[in-house]
Amino acid sequence: MTMDFTPEELASFNLVHNRFSRVVKLLNEDEPVRIPENSSWDELDLSGAKGEVELPHRFSCYQLSLARSKVKRLPEGLQVQTILDLTECHELIELPHGLTVGSLRLGGCRSLKTLPEGFDCWFLDMTGCWSFREWPTTGRLRNGVLNLRGCTALPTLPDYLGVLASVNLRDCSNLSSLPDALRISGWIDVAHSGLANLSSIPPSLEDVDIRWQGVRIPRRVWLEPGSITLSEIATEKNTEMRRVLIERYGTARYVQDVQAEVLDEDRDPGGARRLLRIEVKDDEPLVTLACKCPSTGRQYFLRVPPDMRTCHQAAAWMAGFDNPDDYKPLIET
Repeated sequence: MTMDFTPEELASFNLVHNRFSRVVKLLNEDEPVRIPENSSWDELDLSGAKGEVELPHRFSCYQLSLARSKVKRLPEGLQVQTILDLTECHELIELPHGLTVGSLRLGGCRSLKTLPEGFDCWFLDMTGCWSFREWPTTGRLRNGVLNLRGCTALPTLPDYLGVLASVNLRDCSNLSSLPDALRISGWIDVAHSGLANLSSIPPSLEDVDIRWQGVRIPRRVWLEPGSITLSEIATEKNTEMRRVLIERYGTARYVQDVQAEVLDEDRDPGGARRLLRIEVKDDEPLVTLACKCPSTGRQYFLRVPPDMRTCHQAAAWMAGFDNPDDYKPLIET
């Protein structure tokens, strides 16, 4: 293309088996992006497009990225052979029926409530899709990776899932059971999910590695947190594992049982609050802000960076202020 090329002169492309990945750079970001009928693409990257994106019916390409665009729907008959990247498409509400793709990336699609009937993929990433709550009656996902981290509204998994390499259910707080037919060849992450409080291993996880926030843990730490002792925590050499043990033991209980050092005390609308510090062998100190919620009266122990010196500084950091002098809330709830 010549340097004086203008997108208004563009009529069509026919780029079979060619790479063309800078369309957005050639177009005014606020203008609509319309791909012509009967055009063929190898790799099409429209990520970040701020204008309306229009793809023709039965559009086909090898790889398609619409990440961070304003796309709301995709056309029926869409065919993408390898990767369909829709990451952070906040307005996306609907995908085409029978969508078949190798890797479907939907992380951050916070308006998407369900997947299309008859979807078929190997890798599915729905990280942070907090509106996603309903599976279609038919679909296929097998041999790959399922990432549902942060799908807080999701209550179940479907029975039609095939054998998967790994499943991330971290922060799926409403998901408390697994289908008996589920088979996992690698690992499952259950941290902060509805599965975190189970007392017995589901049949589908008998031979599966269990992870907690990415850390491989013994089944006992997951299913019997009451069996964890202070001595076990103190002698654990692996830093990440020790942090999991403290969390499963209970941060509030741990702070009380080890008699944490009080760095600072003051009051807020919830009452007295304290900044507490615990020295941890071969790791940074554990510093927490002990405070009560003014609305509910519940006690919280909130972890903050180890360089915090006052309760106000810790509260300012949690509110997003680097300079505590700038943190002057009119009311705290």
